[in-house]
Amino acid sequence: MSILVGYIPTPVGEAAASAAIAEAKLRGEKLFVVNSVREGALVDKSVASAEDLARIAAEAAAAGVEVSVLESTHSDDLAEEVLALAEAHDVSLIVIGLRQRSQVGKFIMGSHAQRILLQADRPVLAVKAGQDRR
Repeated sequence: MSILVGYIPTPVGEAAASAAIAEAKLRGEKLFVVNSVREGALVDKSVASAEDLARIAAEAAAAGVEVSVLESTHSDDLAEEVLALAEAHDVSLIVIGLRQRSQVGKFIMGSHAQRILLQADRPVLAVKAGQDRR
């Protein structure tokens, strides 16, 4: 089995990656690090640099965790992309980061994390920034 983590280069993404590495080490499972970019976006703050992804992979390897980086694109639905990748790789756990948002913000923009939590057919570990588990 394996674990999938959704990674973006933010404190929330770093917390999710850290928790995923710890879980993969604890369970003795492979780790898939996913960074999905919106198709056609000229600027996207969620795009991880090659250096960011290499650093996460190196941290996982240093912890004795086998790791694969998955860079994908999604059209409009990031949650659907994460869930599809989790199914395609038959992962035992999905790890995501959570950030604080207002009720109005969730209503207008939606919440990818909320949709993943509600629609996943496998366990989801939701992590807030500042909760480093290593």
